Amino acid sequence: MAGSSPPRTTGRPAAPPRKTSKVYRARVNPARRLYAQAKRAWDRPLTAYYLIIGAALLLTVLGLVMVYSASMITALQMGLSSSYFFRKQFVAAVIGGVLLLIAMRMPVKLHRALAYPILAVSVFLMVLVQVPGIGVSINGNQNWITLGGPFMLQPSEFGKLALILWGADLLARKHDKRLLTQWKHMLVPLVPVAFMLLGLIMLGGDMGTAILLTAILFGLLWTAGAPTRLFVGVLSVAAMIGLLLIKTSPNRMARLACLGSADAGPGDMCWQGLHGIYALASGGLFGSGLGASVEKWGQLPEAHTDFIFAITGEELGLAGTLSVLALFAALGYAGIRVAGRTEDPFVRYAAGGVTTWITAQAVVNIGAVLGLLPIAGVPLPLFSYGGSALLPTMFAVGLLIAFARDEPAARAALAMRRSPGGRGMRWNTMRRRASARPSRER
Repeated sequence: MAGSSPPRTTGRPAAPPRKTSKVYRARVNPARRLYAQAKRAWDRPLTAYYLIIGAALLLTVLGLVMVYSASMITALQMGLSSSYFFRKQFVAAVIGGVLLLIAMRMPVKLHRALAYPILAVSVFLMVLVQVPGIGVSINGNQNWITLGGPFMLQPSEFGKLALILWGADLLARKHDKRLLTQWKHMLVPLVPVAFMLLGLIMLGGDMGTAILLTAILFGLLWTAGAPTRLFVGVLSVAAMIGLLLIKTSPNRMARLACLGSADAGPGDMCWQGLHGIYALASGGLFGSGLGASVEKWGQLPEAHTDFIFAITGEELGLAGTLSVLALFAALGYAGIRVAGRTEDPFVRYAAGGVTTWITAQAVVNIGAVLGLLPIAGVPLPLFSYGGSALLPTMFAVGLLIAFARDEPAARAALAMRRSPGGRGMRWNTMRRRASARPSRER
């Protein structure tokens, strides 16, 4: 209207429109902000790298502590020093640590070059196991070679690593030639060589290791993208052979009959599984205390090897066993993440095989202690007593670390941290990001 005065103003700026974006809601809501920060930290390039190192280190150190606690009574009963088994495991852990460092520093090309020599040496040693005078039988399984004195070697443990490296190299070369779309190229010669290793293992009667080798074979095929019908065929053949081996062995039938048993059974055939449950049940929430186990005083056989998880539950309680499970879950997640994010087919297959090996062996061991699976006589990876199992496992963990740090984003992050101005560059980047964010209304 003409002649009317202009509207009065208070001098304050108009209120901004209401912000409903996810970023704004995360900044206002503490729970959302915490979730967003955790998600950003989880998606960082070095997450898998640190998860593998941290989980493997914690499992190895905690395993050394539990080996000493679980084996001291057994050592004294054998007339040995209470730290006898601990000292042997500690030496194996030191050697395994050196192997881990070597594996994580080796380039991928060198790992591929070593695949065939490692396979050949493993097969040769597994054949030597069956030679009289060289092979040693323990608990009915002839899968050991004596190295003089108290030191022995189990070649089948190195056969797992050999199958992973050789199988990954084989599948990677066929992947580069676009041959994996044909089922015959996916199966041959991978499956025949795997069955040869299985035959050498089963000659010694070690079905637990044979089950793990079969799991590694399936892990390699799965990572390579094998069709479902191919899996069904190979699994059917493996299941038929497994049932035949179980039916023809009274010892394996007895282990299968002990599933869910509430008493020791005739001839105390279920004694070990039953007392493993007793150990876990008596631990409670936080356990009876480190070194205070009752079952390790001769009640629980193989307390420091196959059933060390039961002693962990008795002394450290539910909190200790859940911590061990969480560490294996973190290691398995990191391995899957490495296999899923790489563009190198060899790294994908090798990381998938190593992850399958460690997680499957942990499931078989813990499932047997919990009474959910038959007792297979396999150790808990990185945790149980046994240098022959620890050395190749730590080398395999070194493989995962090498693959995790070989990702382009991880290499860039590590290079930035090593550079003299890396910290300053990160600080400047954080300041630029903070200044670019929209400020909240005052």
